[in-house]
Amino acid sequence: MDNLDNLIADIQRFEAIISEWDESQRCVAVGFQRAIEALHKAALTNLIRSLKQDNISALCHAVDNEIVYAVLLYHNLVKLPLSERIETALTEIRPSLQSHDGDVELVAIKLPDRIDIKLVGSCSNCASSTLTLTQLVEQTIKKYCPEITNIVAVNNTPNATLAPIYTNSYWMGVANVNDIPEDHVLPVKLENQNIILYRQGNNISCYRNACYHLGVPLDNGKVENGIVTCVSHQFQYDLKTAECLTVPDISLQSYEVRVKGDNIYVKVEK
Repeated sequence: MDNLDNLIADIQRFEAIISEWDESQRCVAVGFQRAIEALHKAALTNLIRSLKQDNISALCHAVDNEIVYAVLLYHNLVKLPLSERIETALTEIRPSLQSHDGDVELVAIKLPDRIDIKLVGSCSNCASSTLTLTQLVEQTIKKYCPEITNIVAVNNTPNATLAPIYTNSYWMGVANVNDIPEDHVLPVKLENQNIILYRQGNNISCYRNACYHLGVPLDNGKVENGIVTCVSHQFQYDLKTAECLTVPDISLQSYEVRVKGDNIYVKVEK
């Protein structure tokens, strides 16, 4: 079988030939291409839906093939790995920072929802660094990586602590510990967001009440051994870590929790 590079080279060769045609001929070729692509995407979507229901392990194995992955990525049926999407976001940011003799570095990815970054060059000592991070870095990273909700700036000072970008937040009481049955989830409304609370012993976790796949609420899913299974397409999530066990590099959106007495408070970011 031809490898991915050879197949892409063939496509590029035909694209070069079509580019020499007149406009009416190109329109016919492009229309034919789009019709074929729409047919393929519909077929792949149905295939993925079936495999998710009947044999998710076979689907994960198939996506490991570079040609299968490339085609699914082309049709927006899979996401790039988190690390690649973060680097894409930073690449978009860098020209603006470099115009001021600065730059940004990725320090660490801390699943399920946090990354550490560092401004370097002139940006590292700029009085407006925090504003720059909030308005530029944070927004761009979240555009490519919506599952990242906690972006932390590393201070360049030796032995300095990490400083969260968020400064405008508050804590909201959402439930009582006794409201949550052991090893179960409790759906709660947080401002304009739907969340779920999970209790295992004295540990309380909080996540957005939405499967990463199609946004289906998770509170109706089966919870067993700390794992919740979405009722729609059986995506599974570890409720202790937020990690998706079905598809790598994605996770539930998590929220910071505090417990005072029997009252549970969740941090709301404005």
